[in-house]
Amino acid sequence: MAINLQPQEVEVFYILPAIRKELSVALKALGKSQKEIAGLLGVTEAAVSHYISSKRANDVQFPKEFIARIREAAPKITNHQSMIQEVQAILDSVKEDRFICRMHEQVTRDIPRGCNVCFK
Repeated sequence: MAINLQPQEVEVFYILPAIRKELSVALKALGKSQKEIAGLLGVTEAAVSHYISSKRANDVQFPKEFIARIREAAPKITNHQSMIQEVQAILDSVKEDRFICRMHEQVTRDIPRGCNVCFK
C-alpha cells in the first residue's frame, strides 16, 4: 500500500495504465497490430504486449460499464488527437462516478472512507 498518493497520482499510476490495457485488448480485437496499437496509444510495442498478455495494469478492476465505454471508444481512436479525446472522456467518467475515489481509498493509507475532498 502506498503512502499519501494524491488522486492525480492514482490516476497516472493505476487508472491510465488500466485504460490503456483495456484499449489495447479492444484494439487488438478490432484487428490492429501491436505496432499500430502502440502508435495510437503513444506507448511502446512491449507495453502493448504486456497489456494484452495481462502482465501489466492488473491492479484495477473496472466495473462492466467502464469496460463497455472503453470498448466503444476503441474504434473511434484513429490518431493521437482522437486517442486523447477518448481517454479524457473515459477519465471524466471515472471521476464523475467517483471510481477514482474508490481506487484512492484502496491504494493510499489514511484516506477516510467516503472522502469528498476533491468534490468540495
